[in-house]
Amino acid sequence: MSAHSSRLLVFAVRTVRCQSCGAQPLRLAPLARAYSIDSPTLTGGSQKPQAIQKLEKLSNSHSLTHRNLSAVASSLKGQCRPLSRFDFLDVGAVEENIKKALTCRVLRRFIVNPDIASLIADHLDSDLSENRAVIFECNPGPGVLTRTLLNAGAQRVVALESEKTFLPDLQALESSLDGQLEVVHCDFFKLDPIGKGPMKPPAMYTEKLFNDLGITEVAWTADVPVKVIGIFSQRNERNMLWKLVYALYERLSVFRYGRVELVMFISEKEYTKLTANPGDLRQYQALGVLWQMACDIQLLHKEPWSSFVTTSKHGGPAIPRSMFTNDHLCLVRMTPRRDLFTDSLTTSNSATLVMMIKQCLAKRKAKLVDRLNSWSPGSGQKLLKQLELPEDIFTGHVYPEEYKQLFLAMEHSEEFLQSWLYEEILENTQNTGFQ
Repeated sequence: MSAHSSRLLVFAVRTVRCQSCGAQPLRLAPLARAYSIDSPTLTGGSQKPQAIQKLEKLSNSHSLTHRNLSAVASSLKGQCRPLSRFDFLDVGAVEENIKKALTCRVLRRFIVNPDIASLIADHLDSDLSENRAVIFECNPGPGVLTRTLLNAGAQRVVALESEKTFLPDLQALESSLDGQLEVVHCDFFKLDPIGKGPMKPPAMYTEKLFNDLGITEVAWTADVPVKVIGIFSQRNERNMLWKLVYALYERLSVFRYGRVELVMFISEKEYTKLTANPGDLRQYQALGVLWQMACDIQLLHKEPWSSFVTTSKHGGPAIPRSMFTNDHLCLVRMTPRRDLFTDSLTTSNSATLVMMIKQCLAKRKAKLVDRLNSWSPGSGQKLLKQLELPEDIFTGHVYPEEYKQLFLAMEHSEEFLQSWLYEEILENTQNTGFQ
């Protein structure tokens, strides 16, 4: 039975139980299917798409209420399902959500379609119970996904909103609930900026954020403590991926607290690069190798760009140009591996691994043996033989796991001194701000 079917079955049981208590059962309103944001009727036309008319009609007829504790809800709380499962929050009509999103004057994308929000919640269904990970939602905006996660049973959602415009509505929702939602004026993508000293929101240090939320560090091999959900910024998507991967290998920023999982929408072109295979010399790059080595990467869903509302102060292209296929945003789950760190690969020397990968893949048609011999003359052939790799193999044909084994072999080799890349690593660390 699917997660969605299971939810409906248990909801039916709760309805019967509420009827026995004398409470009025709730009825679920079906959601309209996806629409195209590019339709002119959504940007000022006099006619509304049929999907929006249907959704508004359903919303008006059923009048879903805020999730205030009722007598029945109070009696059932802690016994069965979370309160949100039988007193649903209204996610709002699509057209209303679009208007709210368009008040933003910076380049951002928003989830306004309840169908997309429900799809994300379905993928997180097993992680929404009280004893599971905390959900960090990046820039929720109108809060469509926020309400959907709460309706799906999320016990703790932290809304990290960077724009003050959306804070009042989110804070009003927070005050109407019973502790399941916390709203923070914070930009996830501006956590831990370079430098020290007082920090003005929405920029923030991870340590302050986690301390304020009461989230403590856990062992790397423990379960995922936090799941981060959102959409990567179009403006600095690749830079953010680099910043996060540096932090991951050194267990800094959010990864200091454990194997923080990312469930994010990412552009199709970047997803293609992140998951490229050896031999694809155009797209197989250092960033992708590092992410593949560190995480299990799973594609959950592809959604056309047109399904999201895009805002920008100066307009600009809705879809960034690319030489690669880039027709969708990809919902990707990136879960750090429990076995990433070993006795030989630690947070102390992981920066050396990162620099090694960057140097090897700077020229993907270069022979790996030549690169190794440039670090330690005459040692390349021995290492390749030890790892059973061809002596003439290109750097762009080596698998991520083979690069990890190569690094571990170099760490154990007496011919490679510990200082073989230190100067370049130090310079790179200072530039990224992770010290």
